[in-house]
Amino acid sequence: TGMQADCTFCQIVSGELPADLVDEDERTVAFMDISPATLGHVLVVPRRHVSDVMSADADDWLAVAAMARRMARWVVGAFRAGGVDLVQANSDGSVGNQTVFHLHVHVLPRYHDDQLGSWWSPQTADPAEITEAARRLVEYGRNDPESVPPLASTAP
Repeated sequence: TGMQADCTFCQIVSGELPADLVDEDERTVAFMDISPATLGHVLVVPRRHVSDVMSADADDWLAVAAMARRMARWVVGAFRAGGVDLVQANSDGSVGNQTVFHLHVHVLPRYHDDQLGSWWSPQTADPAEITEAARRLVEYGRNDPESVPPLASTAP
């Protein structure tokens, strides 16, 4: 069934570990984060174990995205939040903020008085560096098997 025995989120999906479930469908489960950043903090996971967004098949990722969108509407409506941040972290274990290696999206209601702040401080960058980064992405994307057919803007 695509579960991993030592995965906390797989154990929640299977019912082995308790959680405050909010919604579920055939592909995803939404439940309350036990260490919430704000009131109403929800996690959305695929039922099938997959470690990150790069490893997920398109159908699982789209199902997680659809459930996260639904939870965004629910948390804004239920808690009168001023907004909502959707956070999805991926890591090789050495960098980034992923701590449970089962794909998940944090649905974080945002309030005028919350202490979360901004995710980063915008910095002025060298336009040549931005253009070079775009060129590298386009070059890499031309060889990505999931990118076929290429976008018109990246055609040779």
